[in-house]
Amino acid sequence: MNKYKWPIIFLNLIFLLIYINYSIVKKEEILKNGQLVLLELAPVDPRSLMQGDYMALDYKISNDLSINDIYKKGYCVLNVDKNGITKLVRTQEELTPLSTGEHLVKFYTSGNGSINIGAESYFFQEGQSEKYEKAKYGGLKINNEGGSLLIGLYNQDLKKIE
Repeated sequence: MNKYKWPIIFLNLIFLLIYINYSIVKKEEILKNGQLVLLELAPVDPRSLMQGDYMALDYKISNDLSINDIYKKGYCVLNVDKNGITKLVRTQEELTPLSTGEHLVKFYTSGNGSINIGAESYFFQEGQSEKYEKAKYGGLKINNEGGSLLIGLYNQDLKKIE
């Protein structure tokens, strides 16, 4: 077993690096080609003693869903208006069916009964919490497979908070 120890470690390292790079490429693809949508935020507390200033995000669409009526993981089907603001249409387990103008965002349910879409926190510089308390929307770039990437927070005038 001792003679296989280093080759096994090396192969595991190679597979890990491939997986990490693949994840990075997928996120970069969403940033470059994804469609910007704005999800309305529910009220949250923008402070963490251990992590510094950040905002734990809760989306209105998560509150509109009943944990008993949905799957452990699946897709939120959204309509997007001309301003990019979304409205929940339904949930489904698969990528299809989709009507014209509908978009997908993946979700999963956590052990504590909350519904997550994968972008539940936003970190910012210490001392900037007052600026982000006024956030009304979370800006996500989404792709056709329901993948999403949080790119910023937006105010009620649909302007990115910077």
